[in-house]
Amino acid sequence: MNIYVESNFVLELALLQEQSEACENILSICEAGKTKLVLPAFCIAEPYETLGRRAKHRSNLSRDLVAELGQLLRSEPYREEVDTLQDVTNILIRSSEEDKQRLNQALDRILSLAEVIPLERDILIAAITYQANLDLSPPDSIVYASVLHHLHATTPAKSCFLNRNSKDFDDPDIVDTLDNYKCKMLPRFDSGHNYVQSEVGSEA
Repeated sequence: MNIYVESNFVLELALLQEQSEACENILSICEAGKTKLVLPAFCIAEPYETLGRRAKHRSNLSRDLVAELGQLLRSEPYREEVDTLQDVTNILIRSSEEDKQRLNQALDRILSLAEVIPLERDILIAAITYQANLDLSPPDSIVYASVLHHLHATTPAKSCFLNRNSKDFDDPDIVDTLDNYKCKMLPRFDSGHNYVQSEVGSEA
């Protein structure tokens, strides 16, 4: 059974967000050899770009906060409270570096077991069409085109596509197309884990 995932799967693990435990459990099932994880190559680079934007925003916010704290230090009533606020600036700076370290660790683990779908010309051509016909964003259209390309090339007996972009991917046309390839679309990683667990159990 193939489990297709996208950039948010990587970010859940890296940022320890609310569905990270489900993603950890999915990885464990794949590491046990019961299923195969499949990841578009685009989804390796996109998380770094996302974290880069966040790091830049936090850096700017930290710089502005430091400037404001400098002004507050000049006022006697606020001097005792400034130390607490300085901790916030340290967290903003430290969190960006820690996020990047966890992203590297998550990708090391994912790439040790996942099959990566190369970003080929045919995928990019198809993605342009999906942007127009399905109103997908450029990143989502590349992910969707990559998944369909791999499904068409490998024709797995059973698969699922796990994502957190339900607003975009939970479209009747997309769901029907994936169904034609025996691929179930699941817009939450915890739902995906439950599905994968039930399917693995039924094959035991």
